Amino acid sequence: MAGYANDVLVETDWLAQHAKDPSVRVFEVDVDTSAYDQGHVAGAVGLNWKTDLQQHPVRDLIDKKQLEALLSKSGVTPSTTIVAYGDNNNWFAAWFFWLLKYYGHKDVRLVNGGRAKWVAESRPLTTEAAAYPRAEYRASGPDASIRALRDLVLEKVHSGSTKIVDVRSPKEYAGELLAPENLPQEGAQRGGHIPGAQNVPWATAVAEDGRFKTADELRSIYGNKGIDGKGETVAYCRIGERSAHTWFVLKYLLGHDRVRNYDGSWTEWGSMVGVPIEKSA
Repeated sequence: MAGYANDVLVETDWLAQHAKDPSVRVFEVDVDTSAYDQGHVAGAVGLNWKTDLQQHPVRDLIDKKQLEALLSKSGVTPSTTIVAYGDNNNWFAAWFFWLLKYYGHKDVRLVNGGRAKWVAESRPLTTEAAAYPRAEYRASGPDASIRALRDLVLEKVHSGSTKIVDVRSPKEYAGELLAPENLPQEGAQRGGHIPGAQNVPWATAVAEDGRFKTADELRSIYGNKGIDGKGETVAYCRIGERSAHTWFVLKYLLGHDRVRNYDGSWTEWGSMVGVPIEKSA
């Protein structure tokens, strides 16, 4: 698979053949939470990142018991191969992958190219929601080594001991925008970036067809910014989903040992009192 460090991608051909295998459970997780209902891969379970994968009203990941209930309802066991895909080149599918690894699920894959590649190939879609017999799922963890919380990030900024990668667009990094250009400019009180962060937009890891670039290409992209797998790396974006995509690339495709996703990201950092912020091109 293009020289990747881990076998964590499946192609659309594989998905077409195995989506309904008893040992496999496919999940679609989209930025556009209405996309699943408009048509999806037959057998795929739809998850809403806003309501299914976050606690309410507190801003946090679902806890272990909530994940167990969610996966049990979809007939998942700890030995199930979970395959995720979604729109926007797998933004929230990668975030779901990260969440599953946070709670210790062993076999998780992403569909290379995501929803867009499946649709571009004119593969069939269904509007029938998938349903499976209930299972009893038990999670482990959480694995705190793959998540960065704000106090840890602030400590790393002051010590300079960790490489930080800002995966947002250059305009967001520079402080000209608070969110991607096509979204409302909200979510933080200040623009800019975490001091010392290198800007490597998430999309640089993706080819024109939506599939991931080769390992050699990825090593060159990140290595040129000093993100080489030596020491620890923290990735962040605006709300944590684009940085989960980069976390996946660094940890699973390139095999970097110590990578964390700062899911609080800029909506948290850009609104905290007293934390340092830089603004630059």
